[in-house]
Amino acid sequence: MEEEIKFVIDSAKEAMNDALEHLSRQLINIRAGKASPQMVQNVMVEYYGSLTPLGQVANVNTPDGMTISIQPWEKALIPEIEKAILHANLGFNPMNNGESVIINVPPLTEERRKELVKQVKAEGEEGKIAIRNDRRNANEELKKMDLPEDLEKEMLDQVQKLTDKHIAQVEEAIKLKEEEVMTV
Repeated sequence: MEEEIKFVIDSAKEAMNDALEHLSRQLINIRAGKASPQMVQNVMVEYYGSLTPLGQVANVNTPDGMTISIQPWEKALIPEIEKAILHANLGFNPMNNGESVIINVPPLTEERRKELVKQVKAEGEEGKIAIRNDRRNANEELKKMDLPEDLEKEMLDQVQKLTDKHIAQVEEAIKLKEEEVMTV
């Protein structure tokens, strides 16, 4: 019985941590005005007939805060990389100098920053919903176990404390990302 309870609590904790990790990955994709290699990490390039992540066919770096430089392993890939960036619909206009692909990241307007903050809040809300769903699932599992009333209440409280802790972490991540987006 004790092992089953521990399993339910640990499963809930793991699921909530997964929700936090997912939120972090989503927030990385929301650009905050500063160039970063993560902005193009999801770009898939046609490479010998198959779609390959950009990071596996080129070196991606940021020489300064407003530029992303993509140095392909093979020069023949430059047009494919440009095409992939345009197809990824990131709002970037890639240029090439014959050696590499260069993306100038335009500064964000105030209006765009506000849109991004809304997007950050929406991602945060999705994270909270996922955590609450994990709490509900854990509570249902605990209630199915026919535990003594006081033990069940104690376990439900423990799940609630886990939920509160993870929701606070989501709030903190949202707050930090909002500050990052709104900083000019």
